[in-house]
Amino acid sequence: MTENIQLIVGLGNPGPEYEKTRHNAGQWFVEQLARRYNAPLKADPKFYGLSGKIVCQGREIKLLIPTTFMNLSGKATLALAQFYKIPPEQILVAHDEMALPAGTAKIKLGGGHAGHNGLKDIAGKFGNNLNFYRLRLGIGHPGHKDKVTGYVLGKAPQAEQKLLDEALDESLRCFELWLEQGLVKAQHRLHSFNAAPAQA
Repeated sequence: MTENIQLIVGLGNPGPEYEKTRHNAGQWFVEQLARRYNAPLKADPKFYGLSGKIVCQGREIKLLIPTTFMNLSGKATLALAQFYKIPPEQILVAHDEMALPAGTAKIKLGGGHAGHNGLKDIAGKFGNNLNFYRLRLGIGHPGHKDKVTGYVLGKAPQAEQKLLDEALDESLRCFELWLEQGLVKAQHRLHSFNAAPAQA
């Protein structure tokens, strides 16, 4: 089964100054998953990151947070995938997504990298293979391309962070649903979720 996920990679930048920034949304997902299953994440030099594993629905799934900078995420992902012989289509990469508003998230297989440096590097390291799953965690867009760097490397205001946290929580539930009842059910539930209050 191609959707039998064996590795989840959470993208972010290392160091305390980046910890709470929007660009680290993917890392938050893996950290929360590890906490939920009491799985320690340990520094693993051979994988250039923090790695661990959870057992969910009777399946062992590897977790990885690269401790390289975002634009070198593929180095860690490829190292672990090659070591455990995990093909790209059994990898889920959690990442921040400017094309989606804060408070939403979507799961998809394949597609472009839309200029996201982490996705771009992972695809490149796998020989330009974009055929891996993505958990796209919406962070919204600052409105102008010149503001993008400051925006993704900035911290969300409290109200916006609350939306991000709710979407992360729903993403965790939907990931479990994916393992229990299949991808289509998980996508259906996650894609209809929006933490933002409806506009009057």
